Amino acid sequence: MKSSFNRHKHYDVLNLIGYGLSKFDKPFVLEFGFSTKTAFYEYIVEIGIAETIGVVKNRQDLFDGMVKGGKRKGWWQKGDIYKHRKDYIDSLFGELNLKEFVEIVRLSISDITGETAVVQKARPIIRSCYKQLQTTGLEAESYFISNYSREHNFINGFLEDARLFGDGYDFQINYCQVYLFSRS
Repeated sequence: MKSSFNRHKHYDVLNLIGYGLSKFDKPFVLEFGFSTKTAFYEYIVEIGIAETIGVVKNRQDLFDGMVKGGKRKGWWQKGDIYKHRKDYIDSLFGELNLKEFVEIVRLSISDITGETAVVQKARPIIRSCYKQLQTTGLEAESYFISNYSREHNFINGFLEDARLFGDGYDFQINYCQVYLFSRS
């Protein structure tokens, strides 16, 4: 089910799953106790994170080609359109090894399924790292509002806050400013 912001209901965890599949490939699936990717995809559908296995495969395709050492090309035709998602996850979890990253994904899944045992088993440092994911969104928006004009592509642009419009994006940069003149 889609949210009112045109963003998948489980956008964040799907991005983590796609990133994990792309970066770690089959060992990522094995850490969850599945012998095939298909079985893992079916599990993600079964617990309600995705509606179809295609949704999970598409998340992997989104990150393929951007992850160092990855063997799959993924959606290479899209260029860097989704690079911001990879960069965001890299900034939070890029240095984690496979087992640590799987703990992060398990914590994300437990938020949806309510599985408290996963949270209790997670190491404190991983729980802290995961908490950072939950608070970073607001910090990132605030940072962007304060610093967008320093980015070369946005010089001379005017920031418009679109978070409440429900169109699936948070901000837009407008390069046209309308001036109203009155005759005196």
